[in-house]
Amino acid sequence: MSDRIPRIEFDDFMPELADALRPKVERLGYCGEIWRIGANAPKSMLSFCNFTEDLKAELPEKLVELVALTVAGVMGNVYERNQHERLSEKLGFGRDWIGDVNALKGDASTALGEDERKVQKFVLAALEGRGHGVEAEFDEVVSAIGPEHAVAVLLAIGRNVTHAIFRNTLALTPPVGSIFAEEKVA
Repeated sequence: MSDRIPRIEFDDFMPELADALRPKVERLGYCGEIWRIGANAPKSMLSFCNFTEDLKAELPEKLVELVALTVAGVMGNVYERNQHERLSEKLGFGRDWIGDVNALKGDASTALGEDERKVQKFVLAALEGRGHGVEAEFDEVVSAIGPEHAVAVLLAIGRNVTHAIFRNTLALTPPVGSIFAEEKVA
């Protein structure tokens, strides 16, 4: 982890960035290190926050979580995976669904609906092929969820890859553990 990047305290954030993040910070009870580092580039981080919220407004919650968990799994972003496991559970998606998404099986997933399997299959193929040669999988997604949601899935993949590169480069420790790790401890 780079200690050369200052961690900015929430009270010192650019006001617009603080306003955008306040609901999340209040809900979680802390300001994540990723935001404290990102506050070094406040305008870009604000755009990232707004981008995230806009995607959440354009996609059904289950697809937002499916894309986030899938990209986090492929990219080894345990920070985001753990956060989205908890959010998915809070949203009522169930541990079977979360576990199946985390298994990264695409079409072979049993707890996912047909449209969700198609989306995960596409996300996995897009990441593996870096977007090349995935036209057939994307056409299936467009047919399953419509053009507006399909485009939002494309953008959500990019958003989550950005988060993963940021987190992985800085080797940030997840602020919370996996819901499944806790299950084993009990």
